[in-house]
Amino acid sequence: MSLFISKDISLGDHEIDLQAIRAQGAGGQNVNKVASAIHLRFDIAHSSLPKKVKERLFNSNDSRITSEGVLIIKAQSFRTQERNRDDAIKRLREAIQRCLKAPKKRIPTKPSKAAKRRRLENKKQKAQKKSLRGKVDF
Repeated sequence: MSLFISKDISLGDHEIDLQAIRAQGAGGQNVNKVASAIHLRFDIAHSSLPKKVKERLFNSNDSRITSEGVLIIKAQSFRTQERNRDDAIKRLREAIQRCLKAPKKRIPTKPSKAAKRRRLENKKQKAQKKSLRGKVDF
């Protein structure tokens, strides 16, 4: 079975490391016995992703990426291991899909003459209002 990312990209099972661990937080007696949380580890550098996608994934400010270039996702929202596994894989797919497209280049713009004029008029009105707040001489 492989993880389908897009029509051109899919990942093999050997590229994704899934481990079952005990979930944190409330859950009663069951939480101490059952390893229902999933720890997903994905080594970006050694994956079959295209070079550009790897670079975008490395350069994204995702706190889940370690200094070694491993994306770690911990899924523990659900009570069952299967649903947590599906959730972790879904989150991995979304993280990679966000990096498929190159970000749009920002085109710097300038304010229009009318916007500059309105800003200066508002500034004058506020200055006049504040000047009237001074001390009053009788």
